[in-house]
Amino acid sequence: MKDVSRSPVVDRIAEALRESGADEGVIVCAVSGGADSTALLLSLQQIAPLRVVAAHFNHQLRGSASDGDETFVRLLCQQLSLPIEVHRADVGRLAASQKKNLEQTAREWRYDWLCQVASRHHARWIATAHTADDQAETVVHRLLRGTGLRGLRGIARKRPISPDVFLIRPMLFLRRHQVLQFLAERGQDFRTDESNFDRRRTRNRIRHELLPMLAEEYNPDIVGVLTRLAEQAAVVFEGLEAEARELLVRSELPRAGPLVILKREPLQRARENLCREALRYLWYREGWPRGQMSFDAWNRLMELIRANGTALDLPGGVRARSRRHVVQIGREPSPGKESS
Repeated sequence: MKDVSRSPVVDRIAEALRESGADEGVIVCAVSGGADSTALLLSLQQIAPLRVVAAHFNHQLRGSASDGDETFVRLLCQQLSLPIEVHRADVGRLAASQKKNLEQTAREWRYDWLCQVASRHHARWIATAHTADDQAETVVHRLLRGTGLRGLRGIARKRPISPDVFLIRPMLFLRRHQVLQFLAERGQDFRTDESNFDRRRTRNRIRHELLPMLAEEYNPDIVGVLTRLAEQAAVVFEGLEAEARELLVRSELPRAGPLVILKREPLQRARENLCREALRYLWYREGWPRGQMSFDAWNRLMELIRANGTALDLPGGVRARSRRHVVQIGREPSPGKESS
C-alpha cells in the first residue's frame, strides 16, 4: 500500500462525520473486505482524533471465499496497526432453522454483534460503507416493490441502532468510481464478492443492468437524481413522523392489559397519510411485525378506524377490535397462556 497524501475522499468522510457529531471518540468500522469498506477503514484511520476498531462478521456463506475475506481483513488491520474483532456464524443454517429470509437473518445477526462490539469498546458510533450508488439502488429497489414516502428516504445517514449507539454512513455522498480511484491511488487491493454479480438477484440486476441503462439512455446523473430524491424525502418524512407521534399521543388512552386503546375521533379527523404513519409508529413501538403488514392490511385497518367493521385479524397475531368510540389493538394470547 503506497503512502500518499490525504485524499479529498478522506476529507469528505471527515466532513460527514463532523455533520453527524461522530468526529471524536471510538468508532467501530464494519469491514467486509470489499472495496467500499476497505476505503472507509483506510480513511477513518487517517482522521484524528478518532480511535478506530475494525469489525468483521464472517457469515460463512461462501466457503473458502468467506474465510479469505476474513484473512484479508485481519492482515489489513495488522498492517494499519488497528484493533480488530471477528465473529463467525453459519448464517445459512441459522436462517433455515428459524425459517427466515437469509438476508434479513444475516443483517440482524451482524448488527446485533456490531452493537456488542461497540459496547465492549465504549463506542457510540458504528460506521458502514454505503455509497451514493448503494443509495440509488435502494431507492429504485423500493420503488419497484411499491414503496411510499418512508421507503423513498433510502438509506439513512444516521440512525439509532440501540439506546446508546448510532449507525452512520459517512460515504453516502461518494460515488463508487471515486472509491475505486481512491484505492488505486494507494495501490490497495480488496476482496470481490462474486455473489454481487448474480443476475438472479433483483438488486444485482438494478446495479448492473437497470441503472447503467438509465444513465446511458435517459440521464447520465441518474444516481445524483435518486440520491437527492432520498434526501428530500427524508426531510419531508421527518416532519410527518413528528406529527404522527404527536397524533398517537393525542389518540392513546390507558392500556387494558396487553391491549392498546386508541380514541377513534382524532384518528378519523387526521389526514390519511398521517393516520397511517401514526399506526406504523405504534407497530414499531410495540414490536409488532411491520414487515408482514401489506398495503391491503393497512387499508383494512384504516377502514376499521373509520367504523367500517367490528374486528380484524392482522399478521403476527395482532387483532384490532372496534368498540364504539375506541379501537383496541393487541396481540392474541398464545395457546395455553390464556387466563383460566
